[in-house]
Amino acid sequence: MQRTPTFYTHGTPVAPKHQITHNVAILEPFQPGAIREGCSMSKVSMIHHINIQITDRERTRKWYEKVLGAEFLDRGPVLNNRQLQLRIGTGEIHTSDVSEFIEVPRIHFAIEVEDWEGTLGHMDAMGVECSRSAGGAFAGIGGDDPKQGKREDTNEHYTYINDPDGNIIELVYHPLGLEDSEGKRLDLTSDPQNVRWTQMPGFVETAHKSEPVQSA
Repeated sequence: MQRTPTFYTHGTPVAPKHQITHNVAILEPFQPGAIREGCSMSKVSMIHHINIQITDRERTRKWYEKVLGAEFLDRGPVLNNRQLQLRIGTGEIHTSDVSEFIEVPRIHFAIEVEDWEGTLGHMDAMGVECSRSAGGAFAGIGGDDPKQGKREDTNEHYTYINDPDGNIIELVYHPLGLEDSEGKRLDLTSDPQNVRWTQMPGFVETAHKSEPVQSA
């Protein structure tokens, strides 16, 4: 039976804007003439967030906090009710509420960790299964250990886990580190409590005092 997909923007279902064929959104063809001569893209500084499907906000929040050390992003009652957002490392995870998780083979996101052996030990303690092939979704290169592998070019250590809804998460560790364009070693921006984007002064406090909680 063919299912009509539901599209979400910031956690809210919206009507599809493009032609739908076999449950795939067909975007309009790229038109080179639509870009003005002399225009250039501003330098991209980082990926701000990724968005994942979830079926249970409370379960998702607890799992990401407990397993991956994520931090709940408090934006006041109304915005919190609109969408669950979490900080993790230097980025954010935003969510789209769905009644039924739609599995998309091999689609995943990856996070860098600082302590590889410690991470594997933590996953084991949390009862989270690690897989070199993401349960058969990938070839699983770099060794014979079914739980982890190493990639040839950077000696990157990697493994895959799944969150409660089935989203695939790749855990990676680069022992050779990060370097700039001149080959000089760089340290990642980090903070024991996770870095965050600056909010408007007093916004959250005022929101909790004045905004009524509304249904999403």
